[in-house]
Amino acid sequence: MIQFDAYKMLQTADGELPLDISLTIKKGEFVSVYGNSGAGKTTILRILAGLTRAEKAVIKVGESVWDDSIKKIHFPVQNRSIGFVFQDFALFPNLTVKENLEFALSKNDSKEIILELIELMELQSLQNSKPQNLSGGQKQRAALARAIVRMPEILLLDEPLSALDDEMRFKLQDYILKIHQKYKLTTLMVSHSISEIFKLSDKVIVVDKGKIVKEGTPENVFSEQKISSKFQLTGEIISITKSDIIYIVQVSSGNTIVKVVATEEEGREYKIGQKVLIASKAFNSVIQILK
Repeated sequence: MIQFDAYKMLQTADGELPLDISLTIKKGEFVSVYGNSGAGKTTILRILAGLTRAEKAVIKVGESVWDDSIKKIHFPVQNRSIGFVFQDFALFPNLTVKENLEFALSKNDSKEIILELIELMELQSLQNSKPQNLSGGQKQRAALARAIVRMPEILLLDEPLSALDDEMRFKLQDYILKIHQKYKLTTLMVSHSISEIFKLSDKVIVVDKGKIVKEGTPENVFSEQKISSKFQLTGEIISITKSDIIYIVQVSSGNTIVKVVATEEEGREYKIGQKVLIASKAFNSVIQILK
C-alpha cells in the first residue's frame, strides 16, 4: 500500500500552481495519471521517487516512511525501491544493452535477473548492441528491463511510449503488462492515451491544475462522456466484450469513449488497437476498419 500526500508550489508558464495531491495505491495495482500538460502529473512521480522535494509531504510505502516533512524524514533516491522509465530512454550511450542492465545491478546481486530480463524482453540478439544502433522501441525495451533489474517495489513510467509509432506502442504495452504481472509490481504511469490507460490500468486518476478531480476505473472515469448520435469520427478500439450473442466494442477518439454494438460475426473481426471509422447509419452506429 502506498499512501501519498504532498503539497508543492509549481512554477508554470501561467504563473504559480499549487500541487496538492492525496492518494492511496494498493500493492500490485496499475494506476495511470491522466490530465492536461502542466497539470502536475510528472511532478507526482518525481516526488514519489525522491527526485523532487515537496514543501509538505507524507509518503508511506508499506510500513516504511519515505517522506515526512514534519518529522524531517526524507529518503534519498537511492534508498527508495523505485524503477523509473522516462520518455527519452536515458540509456548510457557508451554501454551495450547488457552492460546498461549490469550497471543498474547492485554489487552483491545475482546476475541471473539480467539473463531473465533479456529473455523476457526479447533482447537476446540486441544485448551486445549500443543504444545508437537500436530503434526507439528496442531502446525502450532495454530501458524497461534496466528499471526492473533491482526488483523495485514500485515502477514509475513517465509517458514511456509517447514517442513511438502506433504499432510499436501496442507491442510495448504488452511488454509493460507482462513485467508488471510477472514481478508483481505496483506501477504508476503518466499517459495522455486513453486507449493505453484502458489496456493497462486498474485505476486512473485525473489531475487538473494540481488537484485530483476524478478517479476510478478507466471505464467509470471516461465512459461518462456523451456524444450525439449524428456523427462520424475515427478512433481506436480499446476493448471488446462479448455479451450473449453480441459484442460491445469501445472506441477511443480524442477524449471521448464511444460504445458500439456489433454482431458476433463482426466482433470476431475486430482487434484491440485497430484504427476504425464510426458513423451513424439508420439510427445505429457502425464500425469500419481503416486500412
